[in-house]
Amino acid sequence: MLEKKLNDLKGQIIQFASLIEHMIDRSIRGLLNKDAELLQSVMEQDEPKANNLELEIEEVCVNLIAQFQPMAKDLRTILVIYNMCNALERMGDHAVNISESALEIIKSPPIKPFIDIPRMNDVSKKMLDDTINSFIKEDPERARKVCEDDSILDGLRDQIMRELITFMASNTNIISDCIHIMRIAENLERIGDLSTNICEDVIFMSQGKVIKHHKENGVEG
Repeated sequence: MLEKKLNDLKGQIIQFASLIEHMIDRSIRGLLNKDAELLQSVMEQDEPKANNLELEIEEVCVNLIAQFQPMAKDLRTILVIYNMCNALERMGDHAVNISESALEIIKSPPIKPFIDIPRMNDVSKKMLDDTINSFIKEDPERARKVCEDDSILDGLRDQIMRELITFMASNTNIISDCIHIMRIAENLERIGDLSTNICEDVIFMSQGKVIKHHKENGVEG
């Protein structure tokens, strides 16, 4: 009985992750295509769905622990899904933040063609996709690779910041748009951080090893 309910729960969290990937992709497409309607839909349609899914999955996790009192790996799996649920909801919030900033940016002529923001989006999408696959397949090595890839996002974010600071120094009229672009870069970087957090939990789930804060402590079961 518990095994079936765990499989159902895994299906729910995969559905949630798919929605979040959808939100992130639409927020960036809305920016690049200057599509205000698409950006509004992320905030007005997708976010409420994400919030509802978070509550549903958290309730299932709590009920499974109360009903079955799982041990060892089963318990770790439920706890990891509970944490994933929170991380995915926060990713959805970041997609909303991106959409809000994009709605402001698309009102003005472009400062320059977007190059590094789409690159950051590609990296963050791949990290999230690999994160979900590492969870589905219980693949700790793939999860570790996601943690390593986080430095790529950090580098792109820093590059965007340096470039925009130079632009703002030479033209004060674009400061507002530059700040919104910086905000988008920060939100994409935070999405990568959250993927990394999930992957640390996947390693804990599959191997019983804690790697947060660069630790490799094991637990039994």
